[in-house]
Amino acid sequence: MTVLAAAGVEGSNPLLNIGIFGVFVIITLVIVVRVSRRATRGASDFYTAGGGFTGQQNGIAISGDYLSAASFLGIAGAIALNGYDGFLYSVGFLVAWLVALLLVAELLRNTGKYTMGDVLAFRMRQRPVRAAAATSTLTVSFFYLLAQMAGAGGLIALLLNITNKTGQAAVIAIVGAVMIAYVLIGGMRGTSWVQIIKAVLLIVGAGVMTLWVLALYGFNLSALLGDAVAHGGKAGEALLNPGKQYGKSGLTRLDFVSLALALVLGTAGLPHVLMRFYTVPTAKEARKSVVWAIGLIGLFYLFTLVLGYGAGALVGPDEIKKAPGGANSAAPLLAYELGGTLLLGVIAAVAFATILAVVAGLTITASASFAHDIYANVIKRGKVDGKDEEVKVARITAVVIGIVAIFGGILANGQNIAFLVALAFAVAASANLPTILYSLFWKRFNTAGALWSIYGGLGITVVLIIFSPVVSGKAVDAATGRSPSMLQGVDFSWFPLDNPGLVSIPLSFLLGYLGTVLSKDKGNPGKFAEMEVRSLTGVGAEKATAH
Repeated sequence: MTVLAAAGVEGSNPLLNIGIFGVFVIITLVIVVRVSRRATRGASDFYTAGGGFTGQQNGIAISGDYLSAASFLGIAGAIALNGYDGFLYSVGFLVAWLVALLLVAELLRNTGKYTMGDVLAFRMRQRPVRAAAATSTLTVSFFYLLAQMAGAGGLIALLLNITNKTGQAAVIAIVGAVMIAYVLIGGMRGTSWVQIIKAVLLIVGAGVMTLWVLALYGFNLSALLGDAVAHGGKAGEALLNPGKQYGKSGLTRLDFVSLALALVLGTAGLPHVLMRFYTVPTAKEARKSVVWAIGLIGLFYLFTLVLGYGAGALVGPDEIKKAPGGANSAAPLLAYELGGTLLLGVIAAVAFATILAVVAGLTITASASFAHDIYANVIKRGKVDGKDEEVKVARITAVVIGIVAIFGGILANGQNIAFLVALAFAVAASANLPTILYSLFWKRFNTAGALWSIYGGLGITVVLIIFSPVVSGKAVDAATGRSPSMLQGVDFSWFPLDNPGLVSIPLSFLLGYLGTVLSKDKGNPGKFAEMEVRSLTGVGAEKATAH
């Protein structure tokens, strides 16, 4: 068993851990600086790297963007503590890519330029739909950033023996500062290379740990599962069956359906994923990107199954719960159990790389949406110097977003980050996906429908989250002495489900329909026909070319 000190992992070396992380940061910053010297300074290069990545490169970068701290830390912890129910996160996150591949990847690549707002504005009134799209993008990005920053806080608590909230808050601020540096220096080109490096490190690191765990059990998965059950205490048997987390009552079963709906539909509406489709030169490369991403992501999620049950068997659920960071500490604790201080330091660096790469991608997406959609096209009505003024605004926005993310991460510190990401998926699936699908496939869809769908879906989802048990009202956990809710000691929840997807997603589709049919605007059939041809063939699509 891993021995836990009051402050962290006994025997771990905080100086070694931070040293390995520091080496990674220095190397990636050097790469970002070198890449940025070859780049032009225009909006095309800052937002989409000039469309200069191949499908293979972009697919690896997408997997680096998508495999967040939730995937590595949160899912491993969820499987270690909840078994079968925890693995359903992996299944949902992977299946979601089929929706993205079949419905949006190629079509968005052909009809947009930089952001989701470009697609909506093609056949609707530009200023209102761009403002709505940017608002939605910023909101989704904020929820996703919460999860990554919370992961940073929990990981630091474990590795550097920092248990006080002030120390963890300082570390979250440092992570935010490095993230801002990546974006300001390298733009999308530099951020993409950080994501490619991080994806390779993460998959290789997880693969090594997976083989190591299986080797300890003679590559017998049944023996591993049996040991996880044996160390699971009274609830050990439940680890192999559905229902340990979501089968306790009818309400928890509904919560699971809500979670599954959000996971499966959310990917196709995530702005930082959608924006990656614009970094390749052709629709064929966009499809290839998704195929590469599905292969790498699927492989990684198979690793999480072994890592999660391995942590349950070799570390034990009680030790995981008691560790700083709770469930998010399962993978680092397993690394220490397998390879001691050195492997713990390496896996910690990989986890930090994961957090930094994802938050950089989120930040550049959110800043691009504000600068391109709101500043350039709403405030300036398209009359900006695309090479200087718009990019300058994007850089300033990136700093602001980074600061907001830091404060949000401090608030969310200690939450299970896989679940926090699921909330971001619910917002994306509610506010973005209905509008994107209606815009691509429904001739009658108009500006009113888009605004009803985006603002209505966004408002409903955020309100339901605020008044859900996630934010307040959950009972105090005897093992940790804290409530699983974000806010301690208060209860203003009235919505019973943890994830609002079951309610918010259908309502968003309904609002998009009602807004369209109740409006006198009959849409623009000519523009729809042009958009349909462009989305399916790519003919006439104005694309940034590689420099």
